[in-house]
Amino acid sequence: MKKSKQKKKRNRLIFRTTILAVLVAAVVFALVSNLTSDNTIYKAGDAAPDFQLKQISNNYDAETIQLSDYEGKGVMLNFWATWCKPCEAEMPYMQELYPKYKDKGVEILAVSLDGTELVVDRFIDKYDLTFAIPHDKTEEIRDLYKVGPIPSTFFINPDGEIEEVVNGALTLERLDGYLQAIQPNMD
Repeated sequence: MKKSKQKKKRNRLIFRTTILAVLVAAVVFALVSNLTSDNTIYKAGDAAPDFQLKQISNNYDAETIQLSDYEGKGVMLNFWATWCKPCEAEMPYMQELYPKYKDKGVEILAVSLDGTELVVDRFIDKYDLTFAIPHDKTEEIRDLYKVGPIPSTFFINPDGEIEEVVNGALTLERLDGYLQAIQPNMD
């Protein structure tokens, strides 16, 4: 009986020690990977990182969107999702201003973070959106830009530098002002 109890105690000790070792290893791994990961948060004055994504709107000509293709133009880079109510609230403002600013050399790239294209297609049809809708279903570009809350918008000048970063929904007036600020000089 005593040998059986001692054996159970020893097995419990081995089991607990193993679990403790695994937990310590996991904590060490998490700390090391956080220290070595790129935690750069882009802000005004930084060069906007280039990316390429599939474009899913039937109302826009390009099949893929590469940010560097828009060099010389102002770019509004917006991160959004169909389930985000503030995102939905600002979409009509973006569509209202897009034709005016497109003619002035400003493009709107509204990066969808939704999982499937079907819900995005319905959203595009509902609001009759005509600007580019790149689809970031893996959230690779969201991670590249270190986007936290959505909507988040990066206003990029014609030189490819970030002029302003706005977290949260934009009013029509604020959006108009930011788009004016990034339009290229057409002299």
